[in-house]
Amino acid sequence: MENFTYQCQTKIIFGKKTEDKVGEETEKFSNKILLHYGTGSIKKTGLYDRIVKSLNNHNIKFIELSGVVPNPRLDLVNKGIKICRENNINFILAIGGGSVIDSAKTIAAGYYYQGDVWDFFTKRISITKTLPIGVVLTIPAAGSESSPNAVITKNEQKLAITSDQLRPQFAILNPELTFSLPLNQTVAGIADMFAHIVERYFTNTKNTDLTDKLCEATFRSIIKNARLVIKNPDNYDCRGEIMLAGNIAHNGILGVGRNEDWASHRIEHQLSAIYDVTHGEGLAVIVPAWMKYVYKHDINRFVQYANKVWGIKGNGEKTALKGIAATKEFFKELGLPKTLKELNIDDTKFNIMAKKSSPTGNFVKLNEKDVLEIYRMAL
Repeated sequence: MENFTYQCQTKIIFGKKTEDKVGEETEKFSNKILLHYGTGSIKKTGLYDRIVKSLNNHNIKFIELSGVVPNPRLDLVNKGIKICRENNINFILAIGGGSVIDSAKTIAAGYYYQGDVWDFFTKRISITKTLPIGVVLTIPAAGSESSPNAVITKNEQKLAITSDQLRPQFAILNPELTFSLPLNQTVAGIADMFAHIVERYFTNTKNTDLTDKLCEATFRSIIKNARLVIKNPDNYDCRGEIMLAGNIAHNGILGVGRNEDWASHRIEHQLSAIYDVTHGEGLAVIVPAWMKYVYKHDINRFVQYANKVWGIKGNGEKTALKGIAATKEFFKELGLPKTLKELNIDDTKFNIMAKKSSPTGNFVKLNEKDVLEIYRMAL
């Protein structure tokens, strides 16, 4: 096990009608905030009205910034930074999924920075101070509600930043808010959280028995409840398990003491940046291709994955390959794409994408030729 420091400041408020507590939680930090959300679905469901009522009950003034789209854009971030500075706003409340939260995090990071906030993504400047953030989660997927990460797109670049300063102060998780999610958003979110565990589970670090078991349990819980929620989208308990799994998958606890990989995410980011692919759908294609490309590096770990996650008995290469096949079949069962062709992506820009996303990976160090082959395998 590797040395590690782990600190997660986010207060998780889980359960029915917990969004009604948003005013109470927000007033602990500010009475003037930026209310940040997407393209209007929260108004259709009535969530917006409940949030506003709670804020008004606690005399919290707010300025709205809507319009966040999947694969959130830098131009809206810059608009948010300007609004916050001009109006002396000192807290951001994000209502939505990972895209809204990541946009809010980047606004928060840019508020105190005198240069271009994109510098954090391209120059690896340390983030030392941010505006505090609160979250009402509506799409369980990215785990951004308690993670130290944010991903933003500029033109055809999709890049990430990491800092514990970016972890929200609180996150409200009510599974009822996910009942109205379209099936494609639900299953794409499931693929995303599944991939977050993959990035941590496949490691070269030895003696990781506890976190191995935590990863395996979270994998199995996702698999079980994903199958159930497809049949019964209004099942509160299944929605709750999935919502909690998304949080656990990316709050950092599953990766403590482990060397993590992150090749699949970086490879997929090119699909999202260039083709505006839904992140989870892209991962459903890339993760099995990555597994097939690297499994010989540590067949025993892939055998363990097949045994402990999928219940496949046996040893050796055949068992390892059965575990990979089970992963691909699970994504197919959810209605997710199996190939890049299903996403209307051909090999036209493979060379560009491979160059942008390499070198990458820690489980196996991947160069440009390696990434190019993974794209070809995923085609």
